[in-house]
Amino acid sequence: MTIDATEKQRELVDLLQSVATGNRLSLRTLYDRTSAKLYGICLRILHDQDDAEDVLQSVYLTVWRKADLFDPSKASVITWLAVLARNRAVDRLRQMHRPTEGLEAVAEVADDGMSAVEVLEQEQDRTRLSHCLDELDERPRAMIRAAFLDGASYPDLAKREGVPLPTMKSWVRRALLRLRGCMER
Repeated sequence: MTIDATEKQRELVDLLQSVATGNRLSLRTLYDRTSAKLYGICLRILHDQDDAEDVLQSVYLTVWRKADLFDPSKASVITWLAVLARNRAVDRLRQMHRPTEGLEAVAEVADDGMSAVEVLEQEQDRTRLSHCLDELDERPRAMIRAAFLDGASYPDLAKREGVPLPTMKSWVRRALLRLRGCMER
């Protein structure tokens, strides 16, 4: 015989009300029926089994202490438990990412960004590339920009210019050779 959803909800309400009176067996039964779902919520948020288990334990301690605060007119038992689990998991996540050291520790944090020298070199390369592009005639310059900066394909360029594809490839190749020669100076 299967129990329908309404009966299951009523059973969870009864278990929670029994937990509120200090019935440990009811807490155990409630845990058995709901912990898999709550553990899934915690694990999905925390991505760590140990942390999810710790949060789950904390949730059921809260249930043990505050079961009398549950109001069945506001939410179902599983919704109330899921909100508790979610909030505890989010709190744990925030706690894990909260800085524990003072601002002086910031000086020791590695910077994955480019160094000042690399930024200057990149800017010099960008300036040299811009200068070399300006040395090209307008048509080859436009093709290089369209192909390598705007992402246009060779067939698109050939169609736009009204030339056969091999001709377009030759034009772009010659323009790239002139560009490389300029960049190497």
